[in-house]
Amino acid sequence: MSVLVALFVLVTVLGFMATRFRRAESLDNLDEWGLGGRRFGTWVTWFLLGGDLYTAYTFVAVPAAMFSLGAVAGFFAVPYTIVLYPIIFIFMARLWSVSHRHGYVTPADFVRGRYDDRNLSLAVAVTGFVATMPYIALQLVGIQAVLEVAGFGGNDNVIVKDLPLFIAFAVLAAYTYSSGLRAPAVIAFVKDFLIYLVVIVAIIYLPSQVGGWDAVFGAAEEKMNSTNEATGAPTGSFIPGGGEYWAYATLALGSALALFMYPHSVTASLSSESRNTIRRNAAILPAYSFVLGLLALLGWVAIAAGTQPVGADGEPNAQLVIPQLFEDQFSSWFAGVAFAAVAIGALVPAAIMSIAAANTFTRNIYKEWIKKDATPAEEAKVSKLMSLVVKAFALVFVLTLDKQNAINFQLLGGIWILQTFPAIVISLFTRWFHRWGLLAGWAVGMVYGTVEAYRVVNPVTGKHFGGSLGEIPGLGEMGYIAMTAFSINIIVAVAITLLLNALEVSNGTDHTTPGDYFADRDDPRVKADLAEGDDLTRGEPTRGD
Repeated sequence: MSVLVALFVLVTVLGFMATRFRRAESLDNLDEWGLGGRRFGTWVTWFLLGGDLYTAYTFVAVPAAMFSLGAVAGFFAVPYTIVLYPIIFIFMARLWSVSHRHGYVTPADFVRGRYDDRNLSLAVAVTGFVATMPYIALQLVGIQAVLEVAGFGGNDNVIVKDLPLFIAFAVLAAYTYSSGLRAPAVIAFVKDFLIYLVVIVAIIYLPSQVGGWDAVFGAAEEKMNSTNEATGAPTGSFIPGGGEYWAYATLALGSALALFMYPHSVTASLSSESRNTIRRNAAILPAYSFVLGLLALLGWVAIAAGTQPVGADGEPNAQLVIPQLFEDQFSSWFAGVAFAAVAIGALVPAAIMSIAAANTFTRNIYKEWIKKDATPAEEAKVSKLMSLVVKAFALVFVLTLDKQNAINFQLLGGIWILQTFPAIVISLFTRWFHRWGLLAGWAVGMVYGTVEAYRVVNPVTGKHFGGSLGEIPGLGEMGYIAMTAFSINIIVAVAITLLLNALEVSNGTDHTTPGDYFADRDDPRVKADLAEGDDLTRGEPTRGD
């Protein structure tokens, strides 16, 4: 425990000292506090994006899903991250360029400039804000799991039981408020070193302790094929059968399409210094996918090891399986290192997510709808305060939703955030879709996805939002609800666009120009705009020629 505490204190100190990293004259504007000055190079961006994308979802939820439900519920994350990077290679450089050219801070800023439509921009902003809550909650669950296995918490008093969660909240809130995006950028270096160290040791050492990989896969197959007493069905899937192909494929594709719609993914990308930095990172980030595959298999190693993940309240909790495996199999000092790796691996993305959600609220709700003349300093102040509120909302998710299958926190957010894909990604290439069609498609997709997710009940706990798979209309197969909602979204958007275009209804004013989507850091137009002190420095759309 002393090693865990020491490393936790180290990253907390680094978080507060991060204000000196790429020091700015002031952090009282969103470019500096929320985007790190937009000048992170390839390696800093690589660590930042790695820390942003590979989260407690990777270190806690995926192995826990493998442990309790098998390949469909857990291993889909590996092809998901492989499919992801070609997708972002295609569109993220364009988003970086137009955002750099116009000073956009959030995806909703871009939508506002592309269609000059406050309502569509608000829809994208609110969706990003809400969808980030369960994702932050997943990070807090990861931290709580580590601290609980390490010996914190109690089993009777509710306040004591959740104390680790509130400790994590306080630490995260403090250094995020102080240092902004620079804090997770600095801590990400420590996080990655610890993660790679622990994974390499675990994947070499632990299988040898349980009889080798034959024993690991044999134990996993036996458990997955056993009958779940609560459902009467097999516990999980060892190798997905024919009836599970759609679920596996839609979970992977839907998650890949959704990930870079989240404000935190865009925030980490926009903090880079050039469009080529984005492309280089899309090429080298798949190295993390290899690590993800190894981490997922640790869930099956835990089955072979006979790991019993039981919470401080005496109830089984699959989310504790990896910390408990480390506690059982490693020496105390290295278990502390492993605990710290998981906890810090949750702190980094939680910080980025809260910053991104706060920036979205400030720029697209507060400034757009409440106080249009807010100064850059006022924006930064509101964003700092909102970053605290965001974490409080995330706590509500943790305390009220079912934590037995925490991977659903991420998948639930994916159902919502994927509905912004047409307005963001498709609009980077064309304005064929009508803004009202995009808004209607978003609304229908959001309602359908939320209702269908609510209707999924966990057969063990009886709680709603107990899963992310539902029947695909017309196919009779189970699939990721997000993809079904997305398909309905597109159909509605196309139908209304055809109608409104036929009626020649105005599609708003485009404040961007074709050249904006190829602008780089040395673009002379950006320098000219900054020298003139126009609306770009305040993040408002500038009219193209």
